[in-house]
Amino acid sequence: MKTNLKNMLLITSVLILSLIKVNAQDEFGKRLSEARAAFAANKLGDARFAMQQMMQEIDINIGKSILKLLPAKVDSWTVNSANDHVSGASGFFGVVVHRDYGTIDSAGAPFYVEVINNSPVLVGLNALLSLPVMVNGDGRKVVKVAGYKALIETSSNDFGPTGGHTLQIPIGSTLITLNLNKGTQDQLQKIAESLPIAEIAKLSQ
Repeated sequence: MKTNLKNMLLITSVLILSLIKVNAQDEFGKRLSEARAAFAANKLGDARFAMQQMMQEIDINIGKSILKLLPAKVDSWTVNSANDHVSGASGFFGVVVHRDYGTIDSAGAPFYVEVINNSPVLVGLNALLSLPVMVNGDGRKVVKVAGYKALIETSSNDFGPTGGHTLQIPIGSTLITLNLNKGTQDQLQKIAESLPIAEIAKLSQ
């Protein structure tokens, strides 16, 4: 177990040097020193905790980089920068990124994007996408966006369809979700194809 922790410390050091900006390295250096000191003192629980804190900071920085990739305007809607949100929680969701667009009313924003790493939805979604013949119909279908299989479906509640649509794109351990509050599935798919999906996938893996 100590060998595995030592290897993880080495890997984390490489990640710090390659992924983190210079102005953030002091905090990472502090966490790394804490992890090494705890490891040397055979306090493996403390070492693991310090490493988790470092990984969480890495996740948050990745999320901020994903936000920079997203456009300032989608269709006719402008980004609500004040609602941009990035959170990291290593061990459960790796990183959660949220951005929405347009004037918000009682139904929410006209359009939003969310990127979630290690989403629990992925297993079931990938199973559905492997059986497109059984999935297609009842307001949902399998499509391709940027070369990736995706599920697009009409949103509904107890009273029936709401007029909105959701597009989910699983890429490895990452789930990209696009939500259109009002519109058509074709409109949502066109918006999805305008987004830098491949670049987001590279950053989030």
